[in-house]
Amino acid sequence: MNAEFQAAPLLMPRILIVEDDPEISRLVAQFLRDKDYHVAAVADGKAMSAVMATQAIDIVLLDLMLPEVSGLDLCKQIRATGNARIIMVTALASLSDRVAGLDAGADDYVSKPFALPELEARIRAVSRRGQDGKENSTDVAGVRFGGWRFEAERRVLYSPRGVRITLTAAEADLLLAFQKHAHQVLSRPQLIELTRGKSEGVSDRAIDLLVSRLRRKLALGGRQLEIIQTVRSDGYVFNPQD
Repeated sequence: MNAEFQAAPLLMPRILIVEDDPEISRLVAQFLRDKDYHVAAVADGKAMSAVMATQAIDIVLLDLMLPEVSGLDLCKQIRATGNARIIMVTALASLSDRVAGLDAGADDYVSKPFALPELEARIRAVSRRGQDGKENSTDVAGVRFGGWRFEAERRVLYSPRGVRITLTAAEADLLLAFQKHAHQVLSRPQLIELTRGKSEGVSDRAIDLLVSRLRRKLALGGRQLEIIQTVRSDGYVFNPQD
């Protein structure tokens, strides 16, 4: 498999495929190159780390079942060390497996077997969310609410006590949506639209999981009162104390 990026238009994202099935890797890589993406492919976590140590990667297509180190562990590793968007690719169809991938920090997932146009649609969706964050960064960098400071572009949150909390891309998107619609009840479909655009296959359960993850991180900052409140049957409301 090819770990070298081939020429493509400069504005196209750089995609790293981490897949141990050579045929799937070859087909996906060729399809994306035909669509003018920058693409490289590796077969395991060690090779992935080597590429990411020397290349700026925008999106990782990460197989869940890999030799030696699992996709879940690699997902956590990427989240701890970089800002690449992660699309988890899994042959495991159960909800618990998909939830595990999202809980590890994946931005989206696609199940095998998948249609290549669907995969590209998900790539476009996560890429748009990254671009939207950059375009709005001058408006949201250093936003303050209830004693917190939120730097959306860096995906960093500082608690009133000065605790630094690193957010995943999906968590930052969610907090940004909440911050822009503070004190408004947002339904799960509205949150899907605000954070994931018109991506298909995003479930209410995925939003509930994302809210739960963000709540846990807010709790790490020593917040005694719940900022994100559940509105029974309706959704969630973001109520920071100003």
